[in-house]
Parts: sequence; C-alpha cells; structure tokens
Amino acid sequence: MGFALTSWESRVTHRQQVGEVMEMSGGAGDPEEEAPPTEVNCNRNHAGIDLTSCPAEATPSVTMETGQSKDLSVTPQKPMSGSMVIHGNNNPASEKLERVRKWSINTYKCTRQVLSEKLGRGSRTVDLELEPHLELLRDDRQRYDHMTKLTQTLASQLAQFTVTQKTLGDAFSELSVKTPPLHVAFGMNAEAQKFLSKSGETLMVAINAFTSDMNTLVTRTIEDTMVNAKQYEAVRIEYDAHRVDLEELNLGPRDDTTLPKLEQAQRDFQNQKGRYQQIRDDLSIKLKLLQENKVKVLHQQLWLLHAAVAAHTSSCHNFLEHNMLQAGEDLHLAGLDAPSWLEDS
Repeated sequence: MGFALTSWESRVTHRQQVGEVMEMSGGAGDPEEEAPPTEVNCNRNHAGIDLTSCPAEATPSVTMETGQSKDLSVTPQKPMSGSMVIHGNNNPASEKLERVRKWSINTYKCTRQVLSEKLGRGSRTVDLELEPHLELLRDDRQRYDHMTKLTQTLASQLAQFTVTQKTLGDAFSELSVKTPPLHVAFGMNAEAQKFLSKSGETLMVAINAFTSDMNTLVTRTIEDTMVNAKQYEAVRIEYDAHRVDLEELNLGPRDDTTLPKLEQAQRDFQNQKGRYQQIRDDLSIKLKLLQENKVKVLHQQLWLLHAAVAAHTSSCHNFLEHNMLQAGEDLHLAGLDAPSWLEDS
C-alpha cells in the first residue's frame, strides 16, 4: 500500500511539473490531449526538394499568432495539374521573318545574275522575236519625244510671233490715222500684220492639238508598254537566276543533303518559267496593239497638222496678194492726185 501511494504521488508530481513547463512556454491545454505531429511528405519546387501533390486529408491547418492576437488560417493550395498545349510557330513575326529571308535570297540571286551579265560572264535568255520590237519601241519613243518638244518650241515661238504681229499692226493703224499722207501705206501693212497674227493663232491651236496628242501617245500609251517591258526584263532576270542556280546544282554532287535543294530549285524554276512565259505573251500582244494604235493616231494627227499649215500658208498668200493689188491701186491714185511742192512753187 505504501508502494502504491508513493507511485501515485510520483505521477502527480510529474504531471504538475509538466503543467508548469507548458504554462511557462505559453502553451495551452492538456499535453495528453495534443495530437502528435504528423509527418507529411510534400513535393516542393525549390532547393531540390521533391514536389508531389500533398493529400488534402494530410494537410493541416496552420495557425499564425500576430501581435494583435488575430488568428490567420493559411492552407497550402494544391498545385494545378493538367496538360499544356504548345502551338506551332505561326506567329506573324516569324512569318514576316521568313518572307524577308526568301526575299533576301531571291534579291541576291538576281543581283548576281545582273552583275554577271554586265561583266560578260553569265548567260541570258534572248527572245529573238520580242527583243527587236522592244529596241524599235525604245528608239521610236526617243524620236517621238524629241519631235514633241520641237513642236512645243514652235508653238511657243509662234505665240510670241503672233503677239508681236498684232502689236505691230496696232502701231501701223495708229500711224495711219496720225499721218494722212501715208494713210494708205500704213493701213495696208496694219491689215497684213493683223491678218497674219489671226491666222498664226489658228495655226498655233492646231500645233497645240498635235502636241497634246503626241504627249498622250508618248507619256501614256508608249510609257505604259515600256512599264510592261521593264516588268518583263525583271522577270527575265529572275528566271535566268533560277536557271543558273538549277544548272549549278545539277553539276554538283548528289547526296541526301543536296537532293532536297535540287528538288526545291526545280520547283522554283518551273514556277518562274511559267511566270516568264505569261509576261512574255502579254507583252507581245500589247506591242502589236500599240503598233496598230500608233499608226492610226500618227496618221490622223500628221494629216491635221499638214492641213493646218497648208491652210495658214494659203490664206496668208491669198490675202497678201489681194492686199498688195488693192494697195497698189490706192497708192497709184493717191500719187496722181497729190502734186509736188516743186510744181506748186
């Protein structure tokens, strides 16, 4: 009995000591009621610690005590799990970069072809049917442009000439009034200059119409065909560049690396060949239509200009001839009626 009492007293004393220690450390509650710590193996993504999903049942609630004695419950979130979809490389920046790359390669090939042709080291495609027509068109364009500038100069000078003739006719008319003895002579020249000025204005209108139609033919009709000729030349250079590239690949070794390049070069060459043939056919048709239109326009305008010059010259000749006959009669009559002062003396 004494041994049992001693054992009970020792247990009571031990419990009192444990309670005092818990009160001194700020703990609360009976130590026997506290659940032992549960070891949870959670996956983490930092410091090389394994990161797997923690079971929801094994996730304890953690209570944080602040200075204001407010309990904040923080529960770790379960990491999101799922599949990630990676789209293809279809963004606009990469597509634009690819277009720039292809354009750079094509520009390099065309520049190399142009330089090799100018240096006499490369071969070029020559169309024996189309090239002579293009050379003739270039020569005709220069000649027509020179003729148009000359007609513009003629019209400008004729305009100044007609203005001067009109001013001179007005001066003759004024002197005819103020000089009675020379009334007939001044009047004859005044009428002649005024008629020539009016006829010159009519001729100037015809020359301006001819110049306007020639400007339309040179700067629009022929120039439009020349633009197509420049496009044809650019396509021809690109076609020759792909042809030379294909020939170089055919002469080189054939292995797993060069075969895809050779197939791609053949496809590019066929595409460029079709484009070259299409541009060539369009230009050939346009040259034929231009030739027909050019002949019709020039034939009509040249006849109109010749008719205007002929009418101007003929009318001036007829008027001057009639005017001289009439003035001669007037001068003869005036000379018979007016005695000399020596006779009066």
